Amino acid sequence: MKQRIRVIGIVRTGDGILFLKRLRGRAEELPVWELPTGKIRFGEQPEEAMSRTIFEYLGSEVQEVKLEDVITFVGLSGASQLGNLYIIYDVKLAGMKIVPADRYTAYKYLKKEELAAVPLDDATISVLEVINGKEATSNGLKLMPANVKAEREAINGATVYVDGGSKGNPGPAAVGYVIVGEDGKVMKRGGEFIGFATSRVAEYYAIKEGCEQAIELGLKRVRFVGDNLMIINQLRGIYQVKNKDLLPIYNDVQEYLKNFEAVAFVHVKREMNREADLEANKALEGHFDRRKMGLAGPDSEVVSASEIDSQGVL
Repeated sequence: MKQRIRVIGIVRTGDGILFLKRLRGRAEELPVWELPTGKIRFGEQPEEAMSRTIFEYLGSEVQEVKLEDVITFVGLSGASQLGNLYIIYDVKLAGMKIVPADRYTAYKYLKKEELAAVPLDDATISVLEVINGKEATSNGLKLMPANVKAEREAINGATVYVDGGSKGNPGPAAVGYVIVGEDGKVMKRGGEFIGFATSRVAEYYAIKEGCEQAIELGLKRVRFVGDNLMIINQLRGIYQVKNKDLLPIYNDVQEYLKNFEAVAFVHVKREMNREADLEANKALEGHFDRRKMGLAGPDSEVVSASEIDSQGVL
């Protein structure tokens, strides 16, 4: 397993801890709050990296840096598991003036009871678990949301890659899936033509199909991987589902999820989901090949396989 090493600073004032609000790279992603975190450059000692990070991100000199703890955890971002080693420091600033770097839009000292109401990044949650106790609770409020805890448990389980799309949006649509076991070997793969649908409906049907296949295989800890960010965020509970065409399928998926002990939903770039995309394209192409031979029903207009290849259906 690959591992990255970071330094992370706890800057306190009274009973509050300093957090920075960071905008992510994609416009549709929600901003998150995080602790000051930096890389260790070649030739640097961790303490030096922490002081430099504070200066670069906060525009403030450091008066004192004190080692507090070292933690390791598995990150949830991306399709592959990534180990993380974070060196936690208690940091005292030389002055009160803070000028956040351009990557941040705001900063704030937050108390424990305020943390449950703000979105925190994965690394920050892991650190808060350590400095506030194993369950990271205060006045009955857990700092680690239940879905994040479940994601942590699911991250070492099987992975179900899913993809769906349509030609024409709406148009002839298909779904594909590839299931990889905990040992890294492919357990099952396939696709299915689903008729006439929009690309978003097809994406949800792909999740549904992935659930059905995982249940059939008896899997209990599952990580679903897809390249549609909005749908992944809806399934993680970040966005609400308001589209009436999606709600019935979304509700079906929620029922299927009750069959698993732990579930995670992970967004990846399209190129990291090629195998599921390939299965979906094969299912769509196979449908039109069957139509040519008179083996499929008249549920959509006939489109040749060559036209599918040339236009890039999914």
